[in-house]
Amino acid sequence: PSVARMDSPDASHEIRAEAAHHRDIIVGGGNGGVSAAARLRRAGVSDIAVIEPQTVHRYQPLFSHVAGGTARASQTSRAQADVVPRGVRWVRNAVEAVDPTARTVTTSGGDVLGYDHLVLSPGMVKDWTAVAGLAEALDTPEVASHYEFDGAVKLSALLRDLRSGTVVFTQPPGPASCSGAAQKPMYQACAYWRALGCLGDIRVVLVVPEETVFGLAHIDAELERVIAEFGIEVRTASEIRAVSGAEREVAIGRIGETDAEQVRYDVLNVVPPQSAPGWISAAGLAAADDPGGFVEVDPETLRHRRLDNVWAIGDAAGTTNSKSGGALRKQTFVAAENLAAVLRGRQPKRRYDGYGVCPLTVSRSSVVWAEFDPEGRADPTISFLPQMYRENHLAWIADRYVLPWVYWNLILRGLV
Repeated sequence: PSVARMDSPDASHEIRAEAAHHRDIIVGGGNGGVSAAARLRRAGVSDIAVIEPQTVHRYQPLFSHVAGGTARASQTSRAQADVVPRGVRWVRNAVEAVDPTARTVTTSGGDVLGYDHLVLSPGMVKDWTAVAGLAEALDTPEVASHYEFDGAVKLSALLRDLRSGTVVFTQPPGPASCSGAAQKPMYQACAYWRALGCLGDIRVVLVVPEETVFGLAHIDAELERVIAEFGIEVRTASEIRAVSGAEREVAIGRIGETDAEQVRYDVLNVVPPQSAPGWISAAGLAAADDPGGFVEVDPETLRHRRLDNVWAIGDAAGTTNSKSGGALRKQTFVAAENLAAVLRGRQPKRRYDGYGVCPLTVSRSSVVWAEFDPEGRADPTISFLPQMYRENHLAWIADRYVLPWVYWNLILRGLV
């Protein structure tokens, strides 16, 4: 196996090294990992490696639009080699273990890579076995999950072709990646069925883990109005307990109670429970009392509380914010600036403010733009448009067209 030199024109392409040391190793080549690498390169940091097993890079916020029939699947994807910043080494493999004492990362291919600093952005792991029968039900024609690329394509066809019956959409309890995205295809599908004149023949059930549909009063009011217009049945403070693909039944129960309602479905879209990758806890990088196993970081500096050379961003970081791509964009800026400062012998001064955002697609042409701080207060990016959280078409244009362009051309290049 060979290692590409940093001054090689192919230095941004895949490498496989049996033993190598890097100034900075970034785990995860998604939104956070690639944009953090780009920001570090723009800050003058060299000798960076990104560990990422996938050869295709996905813009996951568009999965909801694919499932809802308002975007093509091809618009979500580009080759991973095309988005890894020039001058950054791509190690195409998965992480098996981290040894903070030895300062090494071991990959599933058996490579051992040493580091001076480690940036963790691996995302979350979907636990398909947490719900009885779910893993098996995913192989049946009526069950999908739009949190996966293939599942979004499958769900799109199911919703498009349905003219009557029962559709169940679920949102998992506990931390989840952009949990509000569980609702987005539902609203788009309802608008589609209403336009066709068959919405009255379709029973739509939404399962959410909280006492309200979103958890913020001003956003709940907007969503509850839309839910009433579409006639959606909401099961609050609830979860799915089991799925029978053969019987096309899902068991829904209130969290903390034993009774369950059996609902027969014609389409079931499931977002499974999620947690941080297990190797984080195994390496002692999570707090001992954290059941989700998230990296124990200072939520403002994004530096590990006990290890000065470990940083974390995105869904796997133990921060107080709602997990979303918009939050991640601010985190990559803070982490990259702070890491670059530390590499120059300075103190990290940038602070992440806990900002969160979730553009909720509530029809095929309108969005409720939810921006908030960790306390649930409105936190609009555009101060002179504080009412952006109300359903509007401008937010739709931003979510469907502007943000994907910004992602591919600016965010992944470390420009915004």
